[in-house]
Amino acid sequence: MSRLPPDPAEYDSARAQIARAKGLDQPYIAGGTDPDPGPGLEEERRYGKLLLAMVAALMFGGFIIGVALTLASGTPAP
Repeated sequence: MSRLPPDPAEYDSARAQIARAKGLDQPYIAGGTDPDPGPGLEEERRYGKLLLAMVAALMFGGFIIGVALTLASGTPAP
């Protein structure tokens, strides 16, 4: 991983000052280095499948109810 050259304009930014006060070399964004992303990816897949099922149920639920009501009443819907 190559390091970016220092930016003199950002040296006095609030983030850089806070980072130096904490003893850090530079400001950073925490996170993004999960040592075991597997469980998180499995959870995302499960929620993705649930989301697709819910969208399909909403889309086709009205259609199915409309067909059932039309068949039950014997008259076509307007």
